[in-house]
Amino acid sequence: MATAICSIGATGNNVVWRGMMINDGSGWKKSSMAMTGDGSAQLNARLWSSRRPGKPIRAQPVMGNKNEGKGLFAPLVVLARNIIGKKPFNQLRGKAIALHSQVITEFCKSIGADAKQRQGLIRLAKKNGEKLGFLA
Repeated sequence: MATAICSIGATGNNVVWRGMMINDGSGWKKSSMAMTGDGSAQLNARLWSSRRPGKPIRAQPVMGNKNEGKGLFAPLVVLARNIIGKKPFNQLRGKAIALHSQVITEFCKSIGADAKQRQGLIRLAKKNGEKLGFLA
């Protein structure tokens, strides 16, 4: 990307670019560009013409549990995962979560709660599981 330093003089609505130094990565060079009037379009074209197109830089998402290693049951969960292996542990955890969701659904049916309340209870169960360390 080009970097520019310029000297500007302004009178009324007219802007005069008196001199410009441009660094295109190979060092500073004096520009012979001189403009009068509102030269912002010309200046932008000059500055951005040497910009190399490319993909924007994005931060990589961080995977994992924010409460990993925290909570009352986290050491027990980590120990169980290390003993039985990650894949079988995740399968067992998925079955337990599904069973718990079914229990919550049956409870909501018995008390007459609607789908929105049921979903809220499932989300609350997930938050509580994170805090207690079940999702470590």
